[in-house]
Amino acid sequence: MPALRVSAGWVLPVAGPPIADGAVLAGPDGRIRQVGPDREVPSPPGVRALRFPEAALLPGLVNTHTHLELTGFDGMVEAEEFPDWLRELRALKERRPAEEYLAAARAGVLDCWSAGVTTVADTGDSGAVIQALAELGGSGVAYQEVFGPHPDQLEPSLAGLRRRVAALRRFESDRVRLGVSPHAPYTVSGPLYRETVRWARREGLPIAVHVAESLAEVEFLTAGAGAFAEAWRSRGIPLPNPPCSPIAWLARHDVLCPDTLCIHVIHADPDDLARLAAAGAAVAHCPLSNRRHRHGDARLAAMLAAGLRVGVGTDSVVSVGCLDLLAEARAARALAGVGAETALDLVTASAARAIGLGDRIGTLEEGKWADLAVIRLPAGPGSPVERVLGAGREDVMATFVGGREVFARRNVV
Repeated sequence: MPALRVSAGWVLPVAGPPIADGAVLAGPDGRIRQVGPDREVPSPPGVRALRFPEAALLPGLVNTHTHLELTGFDGMVEAEEFPDWLRELRALKERRPAEEYLAAARAGVLDCWSAGVTTVADTGDSGAVIQALAELGGSGVAYQEVFGPHPDQLEPSLAGLRRRVAALRRFESDRVRLGVSPHAPYTVSGPLYRETVRWARREGLPIAVHVAESLAEVEFLTAGAGAFAEAWRSRGIPLPNPPCSPIAWLARHDVLCPDTLCIHVIHADPDDLARLAAAGAAVAHCPLSNRRHRHGDARLAAMLAAGLRVGVGTDSVVSVGCLDLLAEARAARALAGVGAETALDLVTASAARAIGLGDRIGTLEEGKWADLAVIRLPAGPGSPVERVLGAGREDVMATFVGGREVFARRNVV
C-alpha cells in the first residue's frame, strides 16, 4: 500500500488544538508518520495525496456499542414495552437464516464506514461481525454473547462459549479483537457471570455486559418483581438474591474490572458509579437508544466527573433506525452540558480508551493507526469542532482505515 497524505482546511487531532490548513502523512504500514500544518508535512515520492479544502480531517469515529448482525431489521420490531420488544427481536433473529447474518454484518460495517466510523465495539451471538471485520479489513472488538439464566445451565453455556470463541479466534488480528459478553442480568445467572469472567480473564478476552438499562431490570433485581421475574418464575429459575442494584449485582459476581465495558448504565446511583470507578470499568453510553425505549437518561455528567472512561455508541438499527454517531454525540453533549471538544472526545479518544484501544486509535498522533474521517464543514459560525458536531452522515466525504480508503463521497481537489 502506498503512503498516504491527506490535507484539509482543518485538521482536528483531538490530542491537541485544531490545525488550520493541516495535513496528515501515513506510511505504507498504515500508521501515522506526521501531523501538522500543511506546509510542514512532507510529501514523499510516490505518496497518494488528497486534499479537502472545505472539510475537517479528524480521527475515525469510534462506536462503543453496535449490533451489526441486526442490520436490516430496522422498523421490524414494534413492541413498546422493553421485555416485549426483546421477545419480538429474539423471534425475528430466530427466523433469519444463518447465512444472512454474515451479509448483514458486512452491510453494517460498510454502513459504519460511510458515517465516518472506523472502529466498533460490537456484541452479538452469531459470530458474523468478527468475520466481516476480518474479511473487509475493519477495526473493532467483537464480543461473543453467552446466555443462561438458570444456574443449571452454567456448564453447557460456558462450554458452548468456549467452543464458539475457539472457532472465532482465527479472525483475530492487529485490528480485530475478540471478547465475550455475558448478556444481561435477566439472561445470565450469577454463577455464569462469575465463571465467564474468570475464564475470560485467563484467556485475555475483554468483557461487555448490558446493565442497568431498564426499569424492568431494576425491578427484577431489587424487588424480584416485574416481567423479567415473571419469566424466570414461569421457567422454574431461582430469582437473584439478596436484592441489590444491577451494578451491585455485577460487583457481587466479580464482573467489574478495567477490561469490562458496561453498556447503557442508565439506572445507577452515586454508589453504583463509585463501584464502577473503583473497579476501573468503562461505560458505553447510547443516548438515542435509551430515549427510544423510554428508559430515561444516563447520569453522563456524573460519570465524567467520577473519571469513568465513557464512549458513545449507537446501539442497533432496530432501536435507532440509522447509525449516526455524530447525532449521538450531540445528544450526549446536550445531556451532560459539556463543550464541543468533550463531545467529540466521547466518539474518538475517550471511546477508544473505553474499549481498551486508546494507545492505537482515537487521536491523530505519530505511531497510531491512520484511521481518518473527512467531514465537510457545514456553513455557519463556530469553531471547526462545533461545525463538525453539526454535520450529518451526508457530510462524510471519505473514510480511511489504516491508511486505506474504505469510503469516498467527494470531488478531490
